[in-house]
Amino acid sequence: MSIFDRLKQSAVDAAATAATAIGNKRETFTFAALPESLAQMQALPEAALDTPFQTAALTVLALCAYAADRQIGTDMLNWLRGPRPLSGQEISFLNDRFRDGKTYLPFTYFAGSTPDNNYTPNQPYTIRVESNHVSGEEQGYMKLFIPCGGADSPRPIKLRQRGSDGKWFLWEQYLLTGVRTPKSADPWA
Repeated sequence: MSIFDRLKQSAVDAAATAATAIGNKRETFTFAALPESLAQMQALPEAALDTPFQTAALTVLALCAYAADRQIGTDMLNWLRGPRPLSGQEISFLNDRFRDGKTYLPFTYFAGSTPDNNYTPNQPYTIRVESNHVSGEEQGYMKLFIPCGGADSPRPIKLRQRGSDGKWFLWEQYLLTGVRTPKSADPWA
């Protein structure tokens, strides 16, 4: 076996080990209130960003803030993204998702949110974040899933670990895709 083949096999083995190590895991996060500023978010215990699960849960909170105030939400998302702030295209995408009164989208990820109650979450606010057999396949990244009250399957979110300190940052989120129409906005309800 050549050096290249051994290195390649070593990388494959490391990825398989990481994927197996994470396995099917579920973490639940509970918040008494939603943060209304970056400072309030940074004061939460999850703001340590020590695990990808923490960063995923905080991303939902940042998207809720974005729905209420674009600047505060942008500040939170940029902080969660670490050294890679939102691009103009990504901000345009976010603005498009919240158009036409769809500010309820991030609230679909809290326990108790359903189309029948117009995505009104239970309080305290609870978010469940899950991993599965594919979560750790890519070294340095973690693909997690957040159950959604308006969809049949959990939605993915991808986090990246910074090598210098081991902190986890938001890389990509697929949380603002279509969900079932809330009852109050459904002409067929």
